[in-house]
Amino acid sequence: MMDVWGGENLEISFRVWQCGGSLEIIPCSRVGHVFRKRHPYTFPGGSGNVFARNTRRAAEVWMDEVKEYYYAAEFLELKHIPFGNIDDRLALKEHLHCKPFKWYLDNVYPQLKQLKMPTSDVTTSVMRQGNMCLDTLGHLVDNTLGIFLCHNSGGNQEWWFTNDNRIKHHDVCLSLSEPQIGASLVMRFCDNSENQKWRQIEKGGLIKHSRLNLCIDSKDYKTQGLTVERCDSSSVSQRWSFTVKKL
Repeated sequence: MMDVWGGENLEISFRVWQCGGSLEIIPCSRVGHVFRKRHPYTFPGGSGNVFARNTRRAAEVWMDEVKEYYYAAEFLELKHIPFGNIDDRLALKEHLHCKPFKWYLDNVYPQLKQLKMPTSDVTTSVMRQGNMCLDTLGHLVDNTLGIFLCHNSGGNQEWWFTNDNRIKHHDVCLSLSEPQIGASLVMRFCDNSENQKWRQIEKGGLIKHSRLNLCIDSKDYKTQGLTVERCDSSSVSQRWSFTVKKL
């Protein structure tokens, strides 16, 4: 069984199609999904671990050998995260004579002409200031983030540095709310905007905006969350240490 949410949308789609059903588009139908500002529940082990566990279950049950592309494309080291027992799901798949994932690719998504194994162009990191770490605080899109006591469990404190200079947490990126001094940092869906481009300055541990002379600052994290201020390598609230690992 999956935990909380995350990955169930993929699992139910694969399951329906591969086991004889179909998903229909109804032109006059309107469906909305409104995120709350805060989760009214907790994710066991952090949202990152829950997402990884759930999507691993979907991949292991339904994607056959193609699951290796999933493992190569994901930014987390997923294979060390347990996904529980799937024997009953595999037995159900066999009992219902569900089709293989290749059938799904050939018949449901033939537009995907050729799978290419993604290259490893991402590093994962925890961003520290002493015993405090950059943390989503459980907030969602368009909300601020801050720092929280480091717990070394990944989840809300795990960030991915990409080769195109973005800092990601799953499908959201660290973004300037507006391009000016004192602006808050927020999480927004990743795009190619300049507001999401950053570069790490090794000396001093600053994280500077790629175009502006502004660096990520935690001095007002208790009241405003993180902001960007004039870069100052002597400022403790702008200095970050990183535990970086190439994936």
